[in-house]
Amino acid sequence: MFTSVNSRAASAYKRVSADTGVSTADPHQLVGMLFDGLMQSLNAARGAMERKEIEAKGQAIGKAVRILEEGLQGGLNLAQGGDLAKNLNGLYGYAVQRLTLANLRNDRMLVTEVIDLIEPLADSWKQIRGAAAAQPATGLGA
Repeated sequence: MFTSVNSRAASAYKRVSADTGVSTADPHQLVGMLFDGLMQSLNAARGAMERKEIEAKGQAIGKAVRILEEGLQGGLNLAQGGDLAKNLNGLYGYAVQRLTLANLRNDRMLVTEVIDLIEPLADSWKQIRGAAAAQPATGLGA
């Protein structure tokens, strides 16, 4: 099956845009991008379930699980992160378990449960950047 030139061009633009964003992002922004991608995937999975699109549901849940395991969980420093890193590790592991079950049972409520767990964390992560930017610089000469 062939796709239109406009569709292929739009896809190429999205890939270049995403690659550029990742290559120029600082660590805080990268985690924010992971949270954004995770939330998009979770919402896509829930929507696919509502439309009874099994393949799309599986792809969206698979992407969400990869983001959780390889991105967010994989980026934790359990040796130096203390209780916070351990708690996040447990949360991400629990979310993966719930998403696996959601996929097997085709259960939207389990996806919603994960969204309800992750969304406050993602929102807090975004607020950290804003709070840090609002703090006056100290020790810079004056």
